[in-house]
This record gives sequence, structure tokens and C-alpha cells, in this order.
Amino acid sequence: MSDEVDQEQMSDEEKAMMEEWENMATDEGDDSSEDASAEAGDGQEAQFDGEEDEFDESGARILDQDEIDSLLGFDDDLEGGESSSGVMALINSAMVNYERLPMLDIVFDRLVRLMSTSLRNLTSDNVEVSLDQVSTVRFGDYMNSIPLPAMLSVFKAEEWDDHGLMVTDSALIYSVVDVLLGGRKGTPAVRVEGRPYTTIETKLVERMVGVILNDLSSAFDPLSPVSFSMDRIETNPRFATITQSGNASVLARFRVDMGDRGGRIEVLIPYATLEPIRELLLQMFMGEKFGRDSIWETHLTQELYKTDVKLQAVLGETTVPLDEMLNWKVGTQIMFNTTTDDELELRCGNFPMFRGPVGQKQGYTAVRIERYIPPEVDEDT
Repeated sequence: MSDEVDQEQMSDEEKAMMEEWENMATDEGDDSSEDASAEAGDGQEAQFDGEEDEFDESGARILDQDEIDSLLGFDDDLEGGESSSGVMALINSAMVNYERLPMLDIVFDRLVRLMSTSLRNLTSDNVEVSLDQVSTVRFGDYMNSIPLPAMLSVFKAEEWDDHGLMVTDSALIYSVVDVLLGGRKGTPAVRVEGRPYTTIETKLVERMVGVILNDLSSAFDPLSPVSFSMDRIETNPRFATITQSGNASVLARFRVDMGDRGGRIEVLIPYATLEPIRELLLQMFMGEKFGRDSIWETHLTQELYKTDVKLQAVLGETTVPLDEMLNWKVGTQIMFNTTTDDELELRCGNFPMFRGPVGQKQGYTAVRIERYIPPEVDEDT
């Protein structure tokens, strides 16, 4: 009753406004029902599509293993385990690339040629050495990827005062032992896995590593003389740690074939070891002289020969007090101990160059060069 009385007391404008509000409320109710039906339909479609994409309780789609590997950058199809996308690509992008040191390729190419000759002389067999790959790795990742059993030879660069690592796999170890002990050609080396290497096997591999280190020293000689000497041989990677696990290193993989036998040798040199010759490794290869430009050297030599040099002939030297020199006047005579038979000294700046007697030629005082004065060597340097 009260609602009816209130409606009777309302004016026409108030009634019109009330009807408008009721219509708006009715429209919202219809929209909510349509949204509910649409959500129900979407739920059915999601239920049918659930066979392809999985969703968790919050409605987010769950990634499968292939999508996770692609996101992280773990792609097994890529050679060398290097990823060009994903999180691993961001991590590896912070690593120094070996291609920034172009001279390393030349050094390792020389090492291949030297090893082919030296290993043939060592084994008296037809040995072929090839360079498989030169890459940049982190030291810790490489140590964790070494296939065991293997021999890890730690060597030291004497002039650089740092270390490197040479890894010889088991296939090459047994092949070298078989060849050096007179094994028949064409017979594969007998491998006995699961046992430590004997003293004879260690000594034979040590002999081969010494030959390779000498070749490595010869490969670096045109660039910078260095002597590599073997420090120790380890079979446990934990005992062959020569740098921090996160440091970048250059890894060179070599393949050694001796007929039907053979194996791999890997040489790992940390960037810290190569730091003393980093400037030399950055230069480009300009022939067998390792970066020397013969055209520029010839031009510079010719220009130096055309340079004018002033020579001073010292007639005599004496030492006088300062107060006496201040009393000199025009016409004052200075007496020297030089005679006409003494040899005069010719100087270029402050450096004595030649000696010779003094005389006259065409009305001018002249000095004839007869003796060269070698430069003095400072004992401190």
C-alpha cells in the first residue's frame, strides 16, 4: 500500500525517470544472461580443445617439453651444443668469441702440419692429423663434458707464466700404445675399460704429449717465442683445474688417424694464458711473416734514407767557472788542448757518431771520417 501511495504522490517527471531506471536494470539482466551463456559455450569449446592445449587451475596454458627446451635454448640438433636462441643464447653472448683472435687459426694450422710430421717420426706409421673445430668454451662446462677415461696433461707456458690443458681420449691412448709396442696394422686396438692406466701406457702417452708440446711451441715461435713444458698428467678432471670454472678458454679439437686406429686430442688454452700476446693475436695474417707489411717497410726505409741529419764537429771542449764566463768580452781568447794532429769527434745531437782528422778542402775546414763510434750500452738496461 505504501508503494502505491508513493507512486500516486510522484510527479510525472519522477515516474518517467523511474521507468527509465527499470528499463536499464532489465537490459543489464539480459546482458548478464547472454555473458553467462557465452561463457558456458566457451567452456564447452575449451573442453573440446583440451586435447591439444593443457590448462592449469588459473586458466594458463602449460608448455610441453619441446617448448620449454626451445625457450631455454637447449636444442640437441645444433652441433657443438651452442644455441642461437633462448636463454642460453643470452648467456653465451657474454663469452668472448675466439674469432676476435684471428692469428689463432694460423697457429693451429701450423700445429697440424708439424704434428703430422713429428707423429710419423714417432710411430713410424702413416699418421694423418686434421683440425676439427676451434671454439670458445667455459672451462667448467668443458671439464664436465670430458668423456672418461682420458688422460689430462697439464702444461705450462714458461714465458707467459700460465698453464694450459691437453686431453687425450682413450681411443688414441690405446692406439698409440699398440703402435709403439709393435701391434699389427689393420688390427684394432684392444680396449680394457674400467681399469686405471698402467705405468707403461702413461709413459708412452707422456712421450707423445712431449712431442706435441714441442710442435705447439714451434707453431707459436713466428708470433712470439714460448716454451711449453708438461707439468703433470691427471686422470681425474677435478685435479686438472688450471683456472676458474667461469673463465673463457680456446678449445682446439684435433683428429689423429693411424690407418684403422686413431683418436682425438683436444688442446684447451685459457684466455688468461694468451693475454701477454693478445695484441699479436689480434693482427691479421699478411703472409708467412705473420702480419708484417713488406711494402710499408720498404717505403719507410727509403724515406729514412732521404732524411737530412745534422752533424756537429767538436773542435774542442773545456770547463770554465761561471764567474769567469760572465767576464768574457769581445776579443777574449779561449785556449783548447786540441792540436792539428788530433781527431775530431762528429756528433748527431748528443750522440757521438764518427772520428777523423781535420783538414781543408776548397777553402773550407773539413773532417775526414775514418772511424765509427759504437753506441754505449747502459749496464742497467
